[in-house]
Amino acid sequence: MKFPLVRGFWQLFKGYWNASEKWKARGLLFSVIALNLIMVYLLVRINDWYRIFYDALQAYNWSSFWPLIGEFTGLAFIYIFIAVYAVYLRQMLTIRWRTWMTEQYLARWMRGQVYYRLQVLRTDTDNPDQRISEDINQFVSLTLTLLVGVLKELTTLGAFAVVLWNLSGAVTVPIGSTEFTIYGYMFWLSLLYSGIGTYFVHVVGRKLIRLNFDQQRYEADFRFSMMRVRENSESIAFYCGESAETIGFKERFANVIKNYWGLMRRTKLLNFYINGYSQLAIIFPLIMAAPRYYAGEMALGGLMQTLSAFGRVQDALSFFVGSYGSIAELAAVIQRLSGFTEHMEESAQVKNDIVRMESTNDALTLQDLTLVLPNGSPLLSQCTLTLPRGSHVLVTGASGAGKSTLLRALAGIWPYGSGTIGLPQGASRLFLPQRPYLVLGSLRRALSYPRTAAAPDAEIARILKLVGLEHFAARLDDTDDWSRILSLGEQQRLAFARILLIRPDWIFLDEATSALDEPRERALYERLHQELPNASIISVGHRSTLFALHDTELHLKDQSYTYQEIPHES
Repeated sequence: MKFPLVRGFWQLFKGYWNASEKWKARGLLFSVIALNLIMVYLLVRINDWYRIFYDALQAYNWSSFWPLIGEFTGLAFIYIFIAVYAVYLRQMLTIRWRTWMTEQYLARWMRGQVYYRLQVLRTDTDNPDQRISEDINQFVSLTLTLLVGVLKELTTLGAFAVVLWNLSGAVTVPIGSTEFTIYGYMFWLSLLYSGIGTYFVHVVGRKLIRLNFDQQRYEADFRFSMMRVRENSESIAFYCGESAETIGFKERFANVIKNYWGLMRRTKLLNFYINGYSQLAIIFPLIMAAPRYYAGEMALGGLMQTLSAFGRVQDALSFFVGSYGSIAELAAVIQRLSGFTEHMEESAQVKNDIVRMESTNDALTLQDLTLVLPNGSPLLSQCTLTLPRGSHVLVTGASGAGKSTLLRALAGIWPYGSGTIGLPQGASRLFLPQRPYLVLGSLRRALSYPRTAAAPDAEIARILKLVGLEHFAARLDDTDDWSRILSLGEQQRLAFARILLIRPDWIFLDEATSALDEPRERALYERLHQELPNASIISVGHRSTLFALHDTELHLKDQSYTYQEIPHES
């Protein structure tokens, strides 16, 4: 592995073991390791049983047959019990570790609106949902499997290497006129066999790391494209865009299949090698032990014990060979999670030069506010305004003039720019985008969002009637995807109901009535004025009809602005 990969693994690994529940985590890990060590001890006992049993068979010692069978049965039952609980405790540790990591990543993703910044500012971050849901699960399960496996195999190697060394004796090898005595020759041969096997499996299988990484990315892109169709089914249906969407599906699926063929070919070569390596390992110890057996230096029991010990040593030394696929998969997961983590950190550290502060009066103030795009292109320069409480301001301007960006800056989610925004102290605020967000769950939750506590049913029913959605009053506890059930116009009316329920002091509307007809638009604004007479309203819109519903206009054009009263007929 490259050093950055090891460093990435350590950054992902270390957090849980130093967290608040570190002692529970360490205790569980210690228990899992201890159980695996006990399993190794039992395997040594069983290996020794092989020698005694087969020597008894060779000597036709009937009296020892059933006692030896009983001994093996006892050892086997203990081994099974320990093995089951070793897996159970490892799974328990997996659940706890995954839970902790998922909570940490969700918190970092949501903190400081990183989820938004990744979407808007870091377009190279693909599928955060998969990183959190699937990659964390894979990282935890693969890490624990490989970690426990390595520790178990190292212990196995130490225990059975001693057994194999003792069974080997010494062999004399003549080289020219000199004879060399090699002690523990079977151990050295098994070490050589496994070392060569490990090297060549890395040569054959190293391309699997990149192929696994790409496969996960292509699969995620394909799933995301289908999710997009589901979310925008009506728009696609209006466009009759089935052919275009199908072409997109085929292109993304072609990437999946193309990469999978490469993965299959590389896996085929790896399997050829691993299976050949494993089959040769069956006969190799027989070849090693045959000289001593036929020389009468080893009984049948010793031969069988040698075969068993070599198998254990070879398995331990070949752990890398058998686990290469899992290691390659883990390496790909580490790359994806490390990249995702880095992007979240970069997004969280984007410096916001726009100062937001609470003012001592009831006005919203802008002092030398400058807004720019991420590439530095200016949108608005040196805007200084004071908007008193109760203002009804219409923000106008051509497309791309910075109207929505101004609202983002007021909301605190746009970091690019400079100047000062003074927010009325203690005043509540609510921002409505053009397409309202409807949380999954009951209609009651969708109406109350982002609050978690709902208003009384009678109040909700009254508000729904005010916005023309009274027929939904009986469905407050129905759980569904309301963004799919409601039309865009109904969603915008529901968003206005949300305003009337939450009753904020400052209301920011980004083309929040674009899907409504003019009479309905006027009626909703009048409801706001009636129900919230002291509320301040700042609207972004293009319709000329909006001028009659506001008192002042903030017009953005060519990085500058004009602020003036809107004349109304008496």
